[in-house]
Amino acid sequence: MQAAYIKQTGAPDVIQIGQLPLPYVASHDVLVKIKGVAVNHVDRFVRSGGFQTKLTYPFIIGRDAVGTVIQCGPAVSNFQVGDLVWTNSMGYAGRQGVTSEYAAIPEPRLFKIPAGCHPLKVVAAVHSAATAAILLTDVLNASSGDQLLVEGGAGHVGRKLVQLAALMGVQVTATADPADFASLEALGATTLHDYHQPYVPADGQVDQIVDTSGKVPLQANLACLKQQGRLALITAPATDQATFKVSDFYINDKKILGFVISHATLPQLQQAAKIVNYAFSQGLLLEDKLAINAFPYAATAHRRLAAGGVKEKIVLVPDAAEIDF
Repeated sequence: MQAAYIKQTGAPDVIQIGQLPLPYVASHDVLVKIKGVAVNHVDRFVRSGGFQTKLTYPFIIGRDAVGTVIQCGPAVSNFQVGDLVWTNSMGYAGRQGVTSEYAAIPEPRLFKIPAGCHPLKVVAAVHSAATAAILLTDVLNASSGDQLLVEGGAGHVGRKLVQLAALMGVQVTATADPADFASLEALGATTLHDYHQPYVPADGQVDQIVDTSGKVPLQANLACLKQQGRLALITAPATDQATFKVSDFYINDKKILGFVISHATLPQLQQAAKIVNYAFSQGLLLEDKLAINAFPYAATAHRRLAAGGVKEKIVLVPDAAEIDF
């Protein structure tokens, strides 16, 4: 089968495109014929060796994929041949990646695509959508009526946070470029603020904040939090340094929480999949603009992500006919 793989970590040039044997299908595995694979920043971190994890060479890159079930191991009970499915937790912790024509995926890490959803739209969304779902439910413990501030609401994770929070009954304030205000309002944001200016809550403080940008000073975010408020960070400032007022922080029992989906537990991923699939079935979370290319584009995709400024979601397909879907 054709695959994009590496034999050592390093620069994007270590990515090779070539033939590898079909994967072994264990008793609890599902063999999937891949339709598309999303390219995420974590993929390049793993490829470069910057994100330490167990790799078995040749290591197939990529973690998020959609495809069609073509074989089930004897212990599999929840899938059957012909099902359209997605996964978002391969290519890490010893698991082979999915940028290949076929992938053997453990049944607990596989989820059905809701009827009527285009598979490539789904694969573009699952990484950021599941991140948003786990942030809201497990990291921030948000609930209906809470006030949430999303710093960087127009990004991939930001838009998913806005939609899922609104679905939960959370009141969402999003910071963004004014050019994105109309689209964020349509997604469910109740208050919008120009991110070029410091945000100061007009009616008190908020219950939770997610900083998706890493560009807001830590103390500025902490000052917006109510007593016992929570701040979640999913990136870091370019300087990798921050300062804050420690006395105000501990007196008001505020919390700073870091999160990367690579460390999510299997139960967290499975619960997030339920939330995300429900939203998909309602036509939510699928608004990403796609840049679709064939597998040989993988190294270029990694370079583009590293350079920054990529607004579309890059999706790689084994069949060039899918490029113009």
